[in-house]
Amino acid sequence: MSVTVLPSIVTGVGRFMSRRKSTEPRLPWLAMLPLDIGLFLKSARTDAKIARAKRRDGTTAAFETAYRESEDPWASASPRYRYQGLKYDRLVALLPRKRFANALDLGCGLGLLSQKLTNRAERVLGIDIAPAAIEHARRRGAAFDNLAFEPGDILNLPSSLDGKFDLVVVADVLYYLSPLDEGILHAVVRRIADLLTPGGTCLLANHFFFAADPDSKVSRKIHRAFKACPRFTVTSEHRRAFFLATLFSERPSLLPA
Repeated sequence: MSVTVLPSIVTGVGRFMSRRKSTEPRLPWLAMLPLDIGLFLKSARTDAKIARAKRRDGTTAAFETAYRESEDPWASASPRYRYQGLKYDRLVALLPRKRFANALDLGCGLGLLSQKLTNRAERVLGIDIAPAAIEHARRRGAAFDNLAFEPGDILNLPSSLDGKFDLVVVADVLYYLSPLDEGILHAVVRRIADLLTPGGTCLLANHFFFAADPDSKVSRKIHRAFKACPRFTVTSEHRRAFFLATLFSERPSLLPA
């Protein structure tokens, strides 16, 4: 997340608010935005620190260090800020009005979104590349009997997970892939499709501030890769303050006769 997007975040509130559909739950974006500028700054500093560590130590070590040095590197669970919790509420509200059997939260971090998914699924599994993040998530989610966490790399997920989930959530994860070239991105998209049951739902969410923002362009790139995958059909797309979310339905791959 780039610090240079902060002025546009503030000035763009009215535009995003005017685009809200009346059928969706109303959430108090304006009430929380002034206080949450600190959250965006904190996130930007953490992202910059991880980017430097990735170049030096690799992706897994960079995230492991971040979660060893802080139990909440992005201040996602801090009571000082409201944005992240409201964002997760909005993402869950976008899901189809049904109860899922098995949900997967890829790149779960502290498991805050995973916890919210427990109200919509019989079983929820959170996976993150950093074992330290999994330790934090397990402590925070200990009271949920339908919630589990396991370490795992989105680039090397075991085949035992294939076809197991009727909901896969990929929120604020894929722009951390390094390198994020077209080949790797499209391979990850196909791998995520393999995780779903026939007709399963995939919720993809990435931060999005304004069209010319470099980070927002990466988000668009990720969403285009999902749309280009023949295994996915777009169910709906939602641009909110300040993220882009797309719901996909899995189409089973056609095997030759």
